[in-house]
Amino acid sequence: MIVASNLTKRYPGGFEALRDVSFRIAAGEMVLITGHSGAGKTTLVKLIASIERPTSGSLVVNGQNLSALRRGAIPYVRRHFGLIFQDQKLLFDRNALDNVMLPLQIAGFSQRDAVRRAQAALDKVGLLAREKAMPIALSGGEQQRLAIARAIVNRPTVLLADEPTANLDKDSAADIRYLFSDFHRVGVTVVVATHDQNWIETCHGNALRLGHGRVV
Repeated sequence: MIVASNLTKRYPGGFEALRDVSFRIAAGEMVLITGHSGAGKTTLVKLIASIERPTSGSLVVNGQNLSALRRGAIPYVRRHFGLIFQDQKLLFDRNALDNVMLPLQIAGFSQRDAVRRAQAALDKVGLLAREKAMPIALSGGEQQRLAIARAIVNRPTVLLADEPTANLDKDSAADIRYLFSDFHRVGVTVVVATHDQNWIETCHGNALRLGHGRVV
């Protein structure tokens, strides 16, 4: 499913965020990317999501080498991903339902189908009753669940997240961890960068630990 070979990411100025990273993640597996702040966790998630490209090495996802992918093909590859980042990128001028519907509208779904699937995604994360609420009216945990609903509305095969429980209270963080475990149980490949010690200690998946840009 996801295979990295000698993956290196070097930024302008010579800083190497990742160096010679190799790993394999099987389809349907749950993997936590762990490590100290600055270890390269976010960079690795961005490479898998094709938001950034590696400096050298190869990264193969679903049989496609992302390192050699044409720019025009990237949006089609990303349709297989659900992406969740710390800043969430919610649209605060649209209600919860419209936020979740956006990826479907971009993909060309009819209004009827987009509404139906968006409501199903909101129901999955426990926000269907708040579909008309604006993001500013939601708590931090609810905003994160809204971001998750938007990420899963396209029914991705791979769910990628960068610190999804950061800045949440204990109960909200536990809810988010449960949601990801639920997606894993139904066969979604889940890759999460996290420093959430509770998650690391209780996760039944595998861990990929980074230290100063290398696999530890």
